[in-house]
Amino acid sequence: MTSSKYTKSFLGDLYRMMWLIRAAEEALVEPVITGEVRCPVHLYIGEEAIATGLCATLREPDYIFGNHRSHGHYLAKGGDLKAMMAEILGKETGCARGRGGSMHLIAPEKGIMGIVPIVAGTISLATGASLAASIRQDGRVTVSFFGDGATGEGVLYESMNFASLHHLPIIFACENNLYSTHLPILEVRKKKDIFTIAEPFGIKTWQVDGNDVLQVHEHAVKATELCRNGEGPVFIEFLTYRMKGHVGPDDNIQGTHTDIRPATEIEEWKQKDPIQRFHNYLLEHQVFSKDELDQVVQDVNRRVDEAMQYARESQFPAQEEVMNYVTK
Repeated sequence: MTSSKYTKSFLGDLYRMMWLIRAAEEALVEPVITGEVRCPVHLYIGEEAIATGLCATLREPDYIFGNHRSHGHYLAKGGDLKAMMAEILGKETGCARGRGGSMHLIAPEKGIMGIVPIVAGTISLATGASLAASIRQDGRVTVSFFGDGATGEGVLYESMNFASLHHLPIIFACENNLYSTHLPILEVRKKKDIFTIAEPFGIKTWQVDGNDVLQVHEHAVKATELCRNGEGPVFIEFLTYRMKGHVGPDDNIQGTHTDIRPATEIEEWKQKDPIQRFHNYLLEHQVFSKDELDQVVQDVNRRVDEAMQYARESQFPAQEEVMNYVTK
């Protein structure tokens, strides 16, 4: 953890948001196992510090684009928890009217312009949005969230080249959790470090501990300032680790894949849990008492329970309306 001059309120907001992301996803584990949730669900557990720290630097009009593992991005940018839970359960009250599920979250009013499961599928869209912001000179910053697997797609390199040529206000945020689905990173890349891929395009690039929310935030502050000052784009590689299976709470439970990650590696990363690290930091620096932090967790859990109840009580789309919003 880095030292901080942040207010108690701001630090509390970071802690609350990380817990909200985790508690919301933990609440989905049992429904996925029992089949109550029928869409694929890619959990962000273990990576909460990235969305939390980065989105805390953004303004409401700023844009974000996500991928298949984007519950955290959606919530951290201000997406409605009840609408997200309802969407995952396929209900009409969901943010995509129950038609999209976990991997198709959206909230344009909060700058959440699209979450799409196609690998690297939203990078070009984010680049286009940042071009529009640049032309309008409206001060918006765009963040493109993607995983390490997206670095194998050509559209990323085309987008970086275009963004660099036009000094676009976009942050390329690579969440490197060391695995592309079930392939270790060194089986798909010659070198482990990813942040260097931006260097040939003349893009400012950093590698950051993605499990340290304050380090994430401090680099995000610099990145957003550069973008707003016409000195974008910026590329940031966040080193992190997902604590659950590639899809679902655990690959073995799903019965379709086997989590090939070594148990010792998983245990090592558990010791770097971003929430526990920040919890320890807040106690050690006497920002909050244990009772205060426990109260945050209780409040968050209550919100999640209410959201799940709302989602369960909501109606499924009417059968005769299933094809609504589908272009023929």
